[in-house]
Amino acid sequence: MNTKFSEELIRLAKNDLQVRERLLNENKLADGYHPEMEKVHKENAQHLRLIIEKIGFPTISKVGPEACEAAWLVIQHSISEPEFMVSSYRLMVENMNDIHLKHLAYLFDRIQFFRGKPQKFATQLNSDGSIYPVSNKDEINELRKKHDLPELSQEEIIKIPTAEHIKSIENRDPDYIAWRQKVGWT
Repeated sequence: MNTKFSEELIRLAKNDLQVRERLLNENKLADGYHPEMEKVHKENAQHLRLIIEKIGFPTISKVGPEACEAAWLVIQHSISEPEFMVSSYRLMVENMNDIHLKHLAYLFDRIQFFRGKPQKFATQLNSDGSIYPVSNKDEINELRKKHDLPELSQEEIIKIPTAEHIKSIENRDPDYIAWRQKVGWT
């Protein structure tokens, strides 16, 4: 295990979460993507790219479970870098026997969310806290179980909107649509 990269990844994730917590406490995350948060996310993604160049994807066997999770957090938060998120997802698929499977599900859904497409695992929420639309309600719990995620109750599943609702959800926030276009999600 490479402890140098493990420590670096954990440091990146902790910094991300500390900045997020501070901005939340200052009530600065309510109005879109805060520039300071975006800066942290971009810098972290760049650090992770360099690590991937040196050792490949930071799997559990390479950096340990905590650092592997930290790498996923960096990827999950690199929302202004669609190509990086998608290429990281591919690397995770290639290494799926040596990562946390729930992270694969979360990243897949996150990518779908920002593309404006239905998710599969019901991991992403709308701004009002409701679950973002899914492609197939009938298979959610089976897919979640295969990816080490807790099952949803029937009440939760019934409330999940279907793909037909995506347009109405997205049309609530024109700034969000403009941001997605600017960074390359659409």
